[in-house]
Amino acid sequence: MVATMQDYIKDVLENMPNDWLRLTTHRLDIYNESLAKTEFLEQFESLYKDNNANPEALKNLPTAFDYIRLGHPLSSVLEWAIATSNGLNANSVISFSSQIMPVMAILRKNHFDKKNTQICYTDSLPKNFDAKIVKEVYGYQFELKQVNSISDISAFNGSTIFVSEQDNFTSFQLQSGIDFYVALYPHLGSVILVNGSKNEVYISEIQHVRRRESIAMTPANCLTALQMLAGESSTSQIKDITADKKAVITSIQNITGTHSNALVASSGLSIQYAILMGLIHFAEEKYKGKAIKIIVPPNCYGGTNDQARRVAACLDNVDIVDFPVDAGNDMVQSINTILDEIAAQDAVPYIIAEIPTNPRVEVPDLNQLRAALSNDRKTPSGTAAIDPVFILDQTFCPNVHFLGDNDILSTVRTISFASGSKFPSGGLCTAGYCVANKRAENLMDNISLHLKLCDNEATALQLEILTQQLPSMIQRIADAYKNTRAFVNYIKEVLPDAKINFVSEELAAQGFTPSVFSLDLPTKGNTDEEREAYKRALNLKLINMMITEIPNESKYCVSYGQLKGCYWTIPATSTQGTTKEGDKDYIARVALSANMDLELHKKVFKEFVDQI
Repeated sequence: MVATMQDYIKDVLENMPNDWLRLTTHRLDIYNESLAKTEFLEQFESLYKDNNANPEALKNLPTAFDYIRLGHPLSSVLEWAIATSNGLNANSVISFSSQIMPVMAILRKNHFDKKNTQICYTDSLPKNFDAKIVKEVYGYQFELKQVNSISDISAFNGSTIFVSEQDNFTSFQLQSGIDFYVALYPHLGSVILVNGSKNEVYISEIQHVRRRESIAMTPANCLTALQMLAGESSTSQIKDITADKKAVITSIQNITGTHSNALVASSGLSIQYAILMGLIHFAEEKYKGKAIKIIVPPNCYGGTNDQARRVAACLDNVDIVDFPVDAGNDMVQSINTILDEIAAQDAVPYIIAEIPTNPRVEVPDLNQLRAALSNDRKTPSGTAAIDPVFILDQTFCPNVHFLGDNDILSTVRTISFASGSKFPSGGLCTAGYCVANKRAENLMDNISLHLKLCDNEATALQLEILTQQLPSMIQRIADAYKNTRAFVNYIKEVLPDAKINFVSEELAAQGFTPSVFSLDLPTKGNTDEEREAYKRALNLKLINMMITEIPNESKYCVSYGQLKGCYWTIPATSTQGTTKEGDKDYIARVALSANMDLELHKKVFKEFVDQI
C-alpha cells in the first residue's frame, strides 16, 4: 500500500465524526438507499484524491448503507482500502463480524447453482465450524482440504474458497486458482475478497447474507483494522467478557421475568437465524422425516420475513405458511386455522409473530392466543399433533412479561427475542438476544449451538454497551411512551380525519407501552389510484417537513428506542423492502424517544396540517 493512502487513513481516523464509531446509523438526512455504499465511496475517494480529511468534509459524507448489518462508514473505508491495495473493486471486498458467515454465503449460492465447492485451509478452520452439521442441517455440500500453503491448492471444477488467519490488512496472496479469499482476524471478524470478474455475481448474494443472517465488522473493530492497515498501534484491547456477559444475562432475565440462559447475538436477525436453524436441527432429530412449517406474517418486518423465506428456500422439508395478523385479519383466528391444517399434515409448526404487530401496532386477545396455541389437535391417524413453538419478536415492547412462570404464555413452548439496536442499546449497537420459558428451555442448547457455529455471538463491546444500557431500558420505554401518547393525542385533535394505529389506553394499562405508531393520512381523489397516490405524496411531504425543520431530532429511519430524537419511515419502502408488493404498507411510521422536543414536533405538525 502506498504511504499516501496510509497517511490519509491516519488523518481520516483522527478527524472522522464521532457518530461513525458510536451510532448504528450516520447522516440519515443524506441517505439514498439504492446508492448507499457507492455514493459514500465516490465522495470519499474524491476527498482522498484531494487529500482532504477535513472534519467538516468527512461529516458531510452521506450514509454508507444502513445500520451495521449491511455496512457503515468505517466498514466501507476498510473495504475500499483493502480493495485499492489489491487491485480490486471496492464491491469485491466485504467484511463480516463473523468468521463463518462469508463461507456460508458462498455455500448458499452454490447450493442453488448446484455448483461444487472446496474449502481449503492451512492450519485450522474456526473451532465452531462443524462440517457435518452444515451439510446435514443447512443442506450445503462441499469438500474440505487442508494444504501446506496456498500454492498447493489444485485446480477444481467449482468454487475454491481459501480460508486463512491473517495478521495484516494489506497483503493477500490472490491467485487465479482461488475464487474467494476469506481472511480471519481473531477478535475482529473476517474479510472476504471476491477474486475475478467471473465471481462478481456472488457479491450481492454475500452482501445479502451479511444483511439478513449476520452483520458487517463492527465500527469499533473496523477502527482497529484501519489502525493496523495504516501502520498505527491499535487502541483496542482484548477484553475478558465474562463479567459483562453475566451482567447482560441477569438484566435480560430480570426484564423478561425468565430463568433460562439468555443468548446474545450480534444482531436481532443473527439471533433469529440461530433460533430458526436451531429449531430445524431439533425437529430433524426429534421428528425425523416430518415436514417443518415456518408460519410468518407476510407483511411483518422485512428482515424477519425475508430471512424466514431464505431459510425455507434452502431446505426441501421446510416450507413457509403465510400468517395474516393485522389490517383486518385476526391473529388468533389465523393461528387456529393454520395449526389445524398443519396438524392434518402431521407437520412441525414454528410460528414467528410480533406483538404488538408491525407496523399497525395491534395486540391480539392474549387469553384467546394462548388457547389457540394450546388446543389439543390430532393428526389423521388419531395421534397427538406436534405442539407449536411460538417465536415472539418483542422488539416493540421488550418490557412485557410473556414467559415467566405465571405469565400468559407460560404453558406454550415460547422463545422471545428482541433487536438490540432499539431499546436494549438505545441505538448504540445492534446486538440482539433471546430467552425461553420453562417449556422451551430444552430448545436453547440447539439455538446456542447454531449461534456459535455461525460465529454470530455478540462482540465484547456490544456486551459492554448492553451492560450500560439495559438497566435504564424500562424507564426509557415508559418515558418514550408518554411522549408518543401525547403526540398521538395531539394529532387526533388537529387532524381528526387521520387514521392512527396505536395501542389503546386499556392495552397500555396492561403494560403494552410502545413508542411507535403508524399514521394513515386523510386523502382525496376520484379513484383508488388517485387517492393512494395523493396519500403517498402526503406521507413524504410530512416526513420531509419534519426532518428539514427539526434536523437535530427528526430523522428518516426505520429505528426506534433511540436515546434521543424522533424517527420517521414508510414501511413499504424501508422495512418491507423485500415484502411482496400487495402486502406492503404505504403509511407513515413514527417512533419517539424519551429525550426530544415534543412541543416543537407538535408545532411543525400543525404547520403541515395548515398546508393541507
